[in-house]
Amino acid sequence: MNPASPRGGPADGRASTTAGRGPDGTHRPPRGPRVAPSPSTSPETQRRVREAAGDLAAATMRRLDADLEWYRALPAEDRSWVGLVAQAGITAFVQWFSDPTRAPAGAGEIFSGAPPELTRSISLQHTLQLVRIGVDVVEAHSDRLAAPGEERELREAVLRYSREVAFSAADVYARAAEVRGAWDARLEALVVDSLVRGDVDDSLRSRVAALGWRGHGAMLVVVGTTTSSLEEVRATDLRRATRREADVLVGIQGDRLVVFLSGDGDLGAVVTSLLPRFGPGPVVVGPPAQDLTDCARSARAALAGLQAAAAWANAPRPVQADELLPERVLVGDTTARRQLVARAYAPLAAGQGALLDTLTAYLGTGRSLEAAARSLYVHPNTVRYRLRRVAEITGWDPLDARDSYVLQTSVALGRLDGVAPAS
Repeated sequence: MNPASPRGGPADGRASTTAGRGPDGTHRPPRGPRVAPSPSTSPETQRRVREAAGDLAAATMRRLDADLEWYRALPAEDRSWVGLVAQAGITAFVQWFSDPTRAPAGAGEIFSGAPPELTRSISLQHTLQLVRIGVDVVEAHSDRLAAPGEERELREAVLRYSREVAFSAADVYARAAEVRGAWDARLEALVVDSLVRGDVDDSLRSRVAALGWRGHGAMLVVVGTTTSSLEEVRATDLRRATRREADVLVGIQGDRLVVFLSGDGDLGAVVTSLLPRFGPGPVVVGPPAQDLTDCARSARAALAGLQAAAAWANAPRPVQADELLPERVLVGDTTARRQLVARAYAPLAAGQGALLDTLTAYLGTGRSLEAAARSLYVHPNTVRYRLRRVAEITGWDPLDARDSYVLQTSVALGRLDGVAPAS
């Protein structure tokens, strides 16, 4: 019944032209009727019902206009199509009622003549409202339509037929939702792959929006491993656990799990809550991002960090990608190399050499304040003061074992690259 939604797949809660196919595109045979054939009534009642089909359709249209606000809000062309759908429903009932051996028509047949543009506006709830109003109209005219003594049989026939249509509609919409879920999963995998590769363009932005990504607030990229064989089940569970707090995109690439988060809340808390859903090993969080282009850069940093995290045995879980700059340099991450030199070596070299020389002496003498002071012919307190200045400028404290390793790597890279002091 339903065409592609704005996402490119069937719209949620709407009938689908692919309702007769499974998520993999294979044909599904239609299910048989759920109810028995129409009750046996006299030819006179059947004739009256046939002749009144037009009046019943007109009465149904009047009820639609009087009772349904969503119908009144439709454009004129769409309202005319709804009229045809209502007429098709009445006609299908009349045919079934007149022939006790006929199988009841389902919702798919009734809506088969409707254009795709209309079915995007008709939800399952709307469909059931159409059915209910049709039942009310026929019941209201049952005393006039039925031959004497057959009023009850006519009302029962209407109720049984409406139940069949309702069941059929629910089945169609359920299949549409199943197809949509499979389509969304493929679209989401495509979007995540594009972000990881850095292919950010207008088409990607429209696909991300179709998946419900609003892009509000901060954005984070989290990567880790997954070993579960039920990959889509795990991804669905992760989305469900996250969507109350943030927008989320999930990609499973082999044994690698990539999660994009966006929201106005505390994304750090969201990341912590997701840790049990990752497989064993490191979980790396990319630098904060402001838009999709930043997300692509953040994803590259996080993936490089995931590759390099094994080199830091005591790395926290999760660990920030920027805390793994030395290890990322070891695996060939040129972005990390430039960032490390720019954040530490270049500003220290710009300070007329005193801070850089002091740091070099401290690192070269086994991280000893006294030994560094002797080599520089200054008091140890002077060395201590200069090292505090290094920490203030770079954000890494030379007196901390891990930070001193980061600084030593930055100094070595700066000298290898021949970076000139910042002016």
